[in-house]
Amino acid sequence: MPAIPDPRSALDRVKQEIERNGLRARNGIKMATGVGTPRVGVTPRDAVWRDGRAQLFRYRNDDIKHRTPLMIVFSIISKSYILDLTPGNSFIEHLLKAGFDVYLLDWGVPDERDTRNRLEYYADAAIPAAIREVCARSRVDEVNVLGYCFGGNLTLLHGAHHPDAPIRSHTVVACPVDYSEIPFRGALYESDSAIDDAIGEDGNIPPNVMYSAFRSLKPTSELTGYVDLLDRLWSDEYVAAYQAVNGWVADHIPLPGEVARQMHSMLVAENAFITDRLMLGGTASISPISPCRSCRSWVRRTTSCRRPPRRH
Repeated sequence: MPAIPDPRSALDRVKQEIERNGLRARNGIKMATGVGTPRVGVTPRDAVWRDGRAQLFRYRNDDIKHRTPLMIVFSIISKSYILDLTPGNSFIEHLLKAGFDVYLLDWGVPDERDTRNRLEYYADAAIPAAIREVCARSRVDEVNVLGYCFGGNLTLLHGAHHPDAPIRSHTVVACPVDYSEIPFRGALYESDSAIDDAIGEDGNIPPNVMYSAFRSLKPTSELTGYVDLLDRLWSDEYVAAYQAVNGWVADHIPLPGEVARQMHSMLVAENAFITDRLMLGGTASISPISPCRSCRSWVRRTTSCRRPPRRH
């Protein structure tokens, strides 16, 4: 004989859904009016070096356990607060609690003064200057470097062009290497004329063009995101996280026009990291690299990977 459902459990579910609908209405009104938008990038820090729009920040930490500082080099196509999103949901905060002396090289928001910036400026001028500043302030002889997204490309270029740089370790995160695998390359980087057409009056590629290019990677993600939001609109925690992350996703910055041209001619058209055609300042920069067959990390073909094989 089938079990008879307990009417109390059904009533509890109805009551819960009524309460959640009330919370959905409240949170929906708050989102529509901009009330309660979470504050982002609030971990205390100090600007210790500046060059144009670029700034080097040092995060305050009274409990440093690791003598060698960590310098994060951020991307030039988005804002860095994704690494310090909200209290309790912050990569920077996690590093500080782990005892690291953390610096962040933030490129700021490019304007017409940056349109002629080339990759050489970032890899051969700004990053070396920032490393010198970190060493001087932390009173050390070397630094750990972490490159995020296209910032990883910049640190790879710097490390290859300056093999004697005082770098103890070099890590890249979310860093494109094989540009033949980038899905939106055909949309924005299909030709030189496409780049020229995308460049705005200030000589840079506008933020809305960059946003559209990234949206083309997952054209349905915005719709599915709204569906998920509606379902969980009752949750204050989910709404706060949604606002913070999606606010960052839409908060793009201009891309310097000359960098865009270099990206197309070198990194995209020639896939130069992989094909050994990378030139920086008129000289070859890096040995060709390929995925290690055992651990699938990227290594130079002139070196061997010492990591243990990845388990599947």
